[in-house]
Amino acid sequence: MKHPLLDPMPGAETRVVGGVQVDVVQAGTARVKRMIYPPGFSWSKDLKAAMGTDYCQHAHVGFLAQGEIHVHYPDGCVEKFRAPQAVAVPPGHDGVVIGNEPAVMIEVDFGNQTGDKFGMPDAHRH
Repeated sequence: MKHPLLDPMPGAETRVVGGVQVDVVQAGTARVKRMIYPPGFSWSKDLKAAMGTDYCQHAHVGFLAQGEIHVHYPDGCVEKFRAPQAVAVPPGHDGVVIGNEPAVMIEVDFGNQTGDKFGMPDAHRH
C-alpha cells in the first residue's frame, strides 16, 4: 500500500536531484517543496560532487513528516530529526537519512534567500 505522503502532487513541478525527489509549488515569492530522500541518502555521497561544495550551502526550514535525518556540521555537532518534527537547518551541513524508510520533508523555500528571509545565521553556531 502506498503512503499518501509519497503520492504524486497535483500541480507540482517534479524533478529528481541526486536521488531526491523534489516536488515544487510556487506560493507568492516562496516555494513549498516536498523532498523525498531515499533510505541511505547522504548529501556528501549523493550531491557533494554535483554541487561543488564540501557542505550543503542551502538553509532548510520546514517539517519532517516521515523518517529520520541526522545533520552533521563541520565542527562535529550533529542534530537528529525524527518525524514528526519541525526543522531549521542553516547553511554548511551534511545530511544523512537514517533507517529503511524514505525521509519526507515539507519545506518553505526562498531559493538562496531562505536563511535571510527566516532570520537564520549564515552557518551553524553554538
